[in-house]
Amino acid sequence: MRPWRAAHEVEFGQAGERVYMLQRCVACGSASLADASAPGAPGMYETGLYGTRDGWRERALEPLRGLVDRDRLRLLGPLAPGRRVIEIGTGRGRLVAALRSRGHDAVGVEPSKASSGEAQSRGLPVSPVSLAEASFPDGEADLVVMWHVLEHLDRPAEALDRAKGWLRPGGEVVIAVPNLASVQARIGGDRWFHQDVPRHRTQFTRNGLEALVRRCGFAPTQVRQTMLDQAQLGMWLTLLNRVTHGRDVPLRYLKRDLRYTRRADAARDAVATLAIGIPLMPVAAVLELGSGLAGRGGAVVLRARLA
Repeated sequence: MRPWRAAHEVEFGQAGERVYMLQRCVACGSASLADASAPGAPGMYETGLYGTRDGWRERALEPLRGLVDRDRLRLLGPLAPGRRVIEIGTGRGRLVAALRSRGHDAVGVEPSKASSGEAQSRGLPVSPVSLAEASFPDGEADLVVMWHVLEHLDRPAEALDRAKGWLRPGGEVVIAVPNLASVQARIGGDRWFHQDVPRHRTQFTRNGLEALVRRCGFAPTQVRQTMLDQAQLGMWLTLLNRVTHGRDVPLRYLKRDLRYTRRADAARDAVATLAIGIPLMPVAAVLELGSGLAGRGGAVVLRARLA
């Protein structure tokens, strides 16, 4: 690992009051916080883009979430009926619910009390515990899903070691992470939508992710980089972030998380978002599709079998 560059915190202060230093692997290109002990912001999984809001803004996101749910099931690949699936980091339990509706024995864990509580209120078997606290019988699972989880961990190898113990012989993991080697990451730099420090502690490239799973005893069987989930949204917001003062303005507006110290900046971002944001949507869609086909998509979904 070598010192690389600064990364500004934006979720908890639009001006980026806190700066984190990143280090990068010279072999695979993945990066991580240089100081793994750097604390995260209080409540960072209960507020901001992760927070739950009532009203029309939250309902406005529901059609997009429905599209993402269907695309996520596609990316999981074929599953024989009745499979035992463990999802780590379920959020509100949308994937667990979708898998159970298709006849699979799907369960999960989610450390956010708000998200796990919402999942439980709908009768879903989601435990309100962290990965370190999770407990499942050894060798019972056919599939473990870690959908945008590993980037939140300082020691992702430990998560894969836990998953390995829960899987039966020949069991599989499906992992999704943002792609630091993507076109959108190159365009965005410090304003890349998926940088998201300090929540994102590790920034993966495809090469880095494949090396990690092999080191942990898995054999990669499939890698995909064309998707709706995270990648399309990430490209659009990254392009828009290059012209706005604040970051992720449309999404933060829907989440009621926009904060400005100057009205002029707020007015400028509103005009830029309306004038440029809508025309950028088809541009972002085409650019991200081309990036994915070229192996430089904004996110990587990797399927690997227990070796």
